[in-house]
Amino acid sequence: MSLDPETLAQFLDTLDRFVRERLVPHEAQVADADAIPPAVIQEIRDMGLFGLSIPEEFGGLGLTMAEEVQAAFVLGQTSPVFRSLVGTNNGIGSQGIIIDGTPEQKAKYLPKLASGEMIASFALTEPDAGSDAGSLRTSAAKDGDLYVLNGTKRYITNAPHAGLFTVFARTDPSSKNSSGVTAFLVEAGTPGLSLGVRDKKMGQKGSHTCDVILENCRVSASAIIGGPARENQGFKTAMKVLDRGRLHISAVCVGAAERLIRDALAYAMERKQFGEPIAEKQLIQAMLADSRAEAYAARCMIEETARRKDAGQNVSTEAACSKMFASEMVGRVADRAVQIHGGAGYMAEYAVERFYRDVRLFRIYEGTTQIQQILIARNMMKAAAQ
Repeated sequence: MSLDPETLAQFLDTLDRFVRERLVPHEAQVADADAIPPAVIQEIRDMGLFGLSIPEEFGGLGLTMAEEVQAAFVLGQTSPVFRSLVGTNNGIGSQGIIIDGTPEQKAKYLPKLASGEMIASFALTEPDAGSDAGSLRTSAAKDGDLYVLNGTKRYITNAPHAGLFTVFARTDPSSKNSSGVTAFLVEAGTPGLSLGVRDKKMGQKGSHTCDVILENCRVSASAIIGGPARENQGFKTAMKVLDRGRLHISAVCVGAAERLIRDALAYAMERKQFGEPIAEKQLIQAMLADSRAEAYAARCMIEETARRKDAGQNVSTEAACSKMFASEMVGRVADRAVQIHGGAGYMAEYAVERFYRDVRLFRIYEGTTQIQQILIARNMMKAAAQ
């Protein structure tokens, strides 16, 4: 159920003020310390941002897809690290439970995820399995009423802070594709679950990833998302959450692009060369105009796809188009923003240097650009053959 327009406008206005007044001033500190201050995390909790897309009955805001992308446009205007902190709770960490979880699983976990009391993590990627789901090696062997999990998950967002992991493991060892994989809910502290050292990344300092290691980790059949009847159905659950995740990330890309354009424009109007602001130079204007047009195109794609998703349409192709275009677009915008800043753009004192590194990840996670291209083309061929 969507919010009335006035309530939504008030929420977005409050969120915009929070981003500008509380989050943007902390960006450099968070990057330098590789950590978000606890007081800021508490403010993010108080704003309800951990529960944007979790239903109201479980303590969330219950935003529709169209409303969620509007919030992501705003959140994207600051360091992606802040969005990443709440992203797994709203997206891949909770949506599987919301869509396919048992009533008991929903009641147990969703209120804690919505409040930010518990952080959720999505443990799918492995050292030898990223885009290729069929090569997933983590195993879940049945032992009476229990499953014994063994394997290593890699680059898992928010794993160092997570209280709950959605772990994908192969329950049918004879399967050579994704059909024999099951999704388990494994709580932090479960014997046999441990974490590797934090990864050192190119950007997004303050958002943490690490390996999740499972060594004879025993969980009950009730830990399967949806219960024992959904054994070997894990990838069906994963696929259901991807459209929402891709649209959310696409909207964050637009927010980041709009922030970069604003910073580049302000610099160009201030910086003087040859007796006038560089914003008066036509080649600078061309970069600004191209960036503005591309960001607007991405925004329109995302808003329309979100509306279609809320209307119950299959938007798999459109969500992939949005993710592909928006993530590539923000990379181009970041590159132009650095160029407009000239030598200053290469210096850490300007936000564009950090954003240039931060936005590079968007073309990789939630499905690389190349995976989106394959998905789009396959869906086109499938539709043409019908």
